[in-house]
Amino acid sequence: MRMRESTIGSCELLSTAVVCWSSVLPKLLPLCCQVLSLMAGIRAARDGFSLESTDALTAGALGFMPRLVVLTTLPHRRPESHRFERINGRHRLRMSAPRRIGLPYGSYSRLLLTYLTREAVRTKSPEIQLGATPNDLARKLGLSTISGPRGTARRLELQLHRLLHTRLEWQTSLGLAPRSSGSGFVTAGGALYLKPLRRLLPGHPTWRSHTVLGQNFFKEITRSAVPVDLRAFRRLQRSPLAIDVYVWLTYRMSYLKKPTLIPWKSLEAQFGAGYSRPRDFRARLCARLPHIIDVYPTVRLRRTSSGLWLLPSPPHVRPRS
Repeated sequence: MRMRESTIGSCELLSTAVVCWSSVLPKLLPLCCQVLSLMAGIRAARDGFSLESTDALTAGALGFMPRLVVLTTLPHRRPESHRFERINGRHRLRMSAPRRIGLPYGSYSRLLLTYLTREAVRTKSPEIQLGATPNDLARKLGLSTISGPRGTARRLELQLHRLLHTRLEWQTSLGLAPRSSGSGFVTAGGALYLKPLRRLLPGHPTWRSHTVLGQNFFKEITRSAVPVDLRAFRRLQRSPLAIDVYVWLTYRMSYLKKPTLIPWKSLEAQFGAGYSRPRDFRARLCARLPHIIDVYPTVRLRRTSSGLWLLPSPPHVRPRS
């Protein structure tokens, strides 16, 4: 009898607690959202302050992007084909990869390129240390380590796998004659997939703690590395287009001497190959400009109906002396 009364009492107590919690929860949720929003604002303000008050080298955020992908950019979204070409005036970039693996795309591929180039410039060696696990590499890039199939480490690993199996061909022309050109795999072992035995292996990534860059690719990226601030990359990582335009602007400002108009058509050819209508690209770029200016406040731009006027400004990161 006592046990029954105790059980009934426990159930009544539990029922009362559930009712109380259900009445309190709707009031707590908005408060929790406000607190999280406030914390995000504080973090953004702190990051913005450090970005403007401390140079990239002092902050340990100095990165480099290969000039060949500054002038001719990578895909923004997942390409349907295993081949890709970008032409920007005198500059041409062709990319190819095994069908079962695919081409790199999006923000993570750009972050990875800055890391590979930075380490190649820093160590003067084609052998690049990646870390014992994908999470180690994520930490090196300043990314939060989120597990799961859609987590940071998994997405980073997939993009690295695509990047390391990509073959690049680049060319800069002067008139009708090529002025400079080159080709090669990102890694020294990139051509292995052409062998018959390689086709029997699965297309999913196999993690390795280091990689060796292809000799031609290594020479090109160390010869023409464009300095960037990795904090800006992380702030802009939701938009590959914003990253591309940020890097291009700091590169152009490193040698711009007078106001220059870049027509919308030229900007679309360089950055907007994935847009079916020119007005869609223009709208997207205009929407991204405030975010770019937020991380690069000293850049001077003027938007017009004809295109984007670039006014002489200091580069966001000074070129190497």
